[in-house]
Formats: sequence, C-alpha cells, structure tokens
Amino acid sequence: MIDMGYNVSMMADSTSRWAEALREISGRLAEMPADSGYPAYLAARLASFYERAGKVKCLGGPERTGSVTIVGAVSPPGGDFSDPVTSATLSIVQPCAHLAGFLGSGQETGPEKALPFCKLADFIFQALESFYEQFDPDFIDIRTKAREVLQREDDLNEIVQFLLESS
Repeated sequence: MIDMGYNVSMMADSTSRWAEALREISGRLAEMPADSGYPAYLAARLASFYERAGKVKCLGGPERTGSVTIVGAVSPPGGDFSDPVTSATLSIVQPCAHLAGFLGSGQETGPEKALPFCKLADFIFQALESFYEQFDPDFIDIRTKAREVLQREDDLNEIVQFLLESS
C-alpha cells in the first residue's frame, strides 16, 4: 500500500495483550525471561512495530509519497505505568492520550482522577521549533520560561492529586 502512495492509519488494540502472548510463547520456547517474565527482546519487538510508521517515497514512483500512522493502545495492569510493556512503549513513541478508568465500566472519572499523559505543550514546542528558530531568535528564552510555568503547573497538580487521595 505504501508503494501505491496511500496514507494508511492502523489502530492496534491492545499491544499489552500482544506482549502477553509474546511472553507466553517465549516461556514455551524456554527463553530466559527478563522483567516480569517478558522476553528480553520485548522493547526491540515493540520498536520494530512502531517504527514502521512514517512518510515514505514510493519505490514504483519516487514522485508519489505514502504514509503509515500507527495508533496503539497499552493497557497496563492495575494502571501501573512502570509495567515493562508501558515503559518500553513510552520510550519509543510520543504519547498522545491517556484515559483514566475503563471505557464502558460505568466508572465515573473526573478531571481530578485523569492523568494528563498527553503533553500537548511538548508536542507543540517540538513541532514549531524550526519555524521559530528561523523567524524569532528570542523563541528559545520564551519557550524555556513557558516550560518552567507548565512544569510548575504539573508539580502543583501532583500535590493536589496527593491531597485528594489522602483526604
């Protein structure tokens, strides 16, 4: 499809289940387990999947371009973000969204329960950096100050979350 110049979007739900299947197969093959019983090559396999995304020039006609967008879902057990699958995935991809709670479970989750995993500001800064470097030399200083303000907001949100949980 890429050679035809199509723009393809692929949704993978859930890479956590795929990783659990990989763990089962690895165990059956008597491979040496790593963190939480997953094979040592878990991160490499996840990377080989997610790194297929991108824009390419078609082999059959270099004037045509195609793209692959991959949207993957990770479901950490018990919401534990130190889970090997979640950690490996976050080291490879730019997280775009995080849902607190379970869809369709009937649980109400307000904004105080949501984890703001989508760092929209980081994405915007990264996307606009080359533009502002060319047209506004003061951008770096302004960006640094804005990041400090946003980091302070994150710190205060963590304190509020802690206080809500402890009360």
